[in-house]
Amino acid sequence: MDGLQACPVSKNERLLLVTDGSLFSEGAIREAISFAKRCTSKLYVISILETNPEYETIGSSVFEKEEAEMRQHLEAIKTKAVQEGLRCETLFHHGAEPARMIVDEAADRNIDMIVTGRKGLAKLLLGEVAAQVIGHAPCNVLVVPKAAKIGYRNILIATDGSKHSEAAGNEAVNIAKRCGSSITAISACRSEAELEEAKSNVNRVVELAQKEGIPVEALTPVGRSYDVITETANGRGVDLIVMGAYGKTGLKKLLMGSSTEKVIGLAGCAVLVVN
Repeated sequence: MDGLQACPVSKNERLLLVTDGSLFSEGAIREAISFAKRCTSKLYVISILETNPEYETIGSSVFEKEEAEMRQHLEAIKTKAVQEGLRCETLFHHGAEPARMIVDEAADRNIDMIVTGRKGLAKLLLGEVAAQVIGHAPCNVLVVPKAAKIGYRNILIATDGSKHSEAAGNEAVNIAKRCGSSITAISACRSEAELEEAKSNVNRVVELAQKEGIPVEALTPVGRSYDVITETANGRGVDLIVMGAYGKTGLKKLLMGSSTEKVIGLAGCAVLVVN
């Protein structure tokens, strides 16, 4: 099977692309269409116009203008998707809780994967709405930086031994098997005292990959997890990072401030968050 043409995941019948019409959504739009084409998925495209109390004071014309622009943006994406031979449906909502609306649509439509962009770097990280979507999503979420093009030759799986890391490891191995990828398994430790635990974490991924005949390398660097993960990914030309939504020290259903969020915000490549 040609890894450049194979669908990377076994079940991907329905994709949900989240876009806000900004430049930060460009990478997600491009890669969602490409992904849907490879996997013959139906593509849903959703935009949420967040209601603002200021509309009550400045009148409805501003709201109506923004709504018209957003609907035009959605139709432009649909036109491009249809030209690529895809089935595509657009969804538009307005309200005070955009993340909840996105998650509800994903659940109601049995979405297999959500694709979203990233707001920026440093303090902005991936944005509050995206963080809430990832934390509550009923499916995996693919976060795509504006300039990133997703490849599958070199996959990095970040693990801390948690059940969410285990699920991410299984997903990474499945993708590698379908696409002929190599895997780098990494588990960071804050000190030498945690080295044995880190080795145990990556060895589980190594054993799983070796059973499938997948080339795999294990790394257990000392340092802050999000630093060593992003430095390794950027330095080794990693095409895709796969990791759990939250790990042993993560807060359930909350990503803000977690290592996962920081990796997503700082990595140059796309990050697949496995829920």
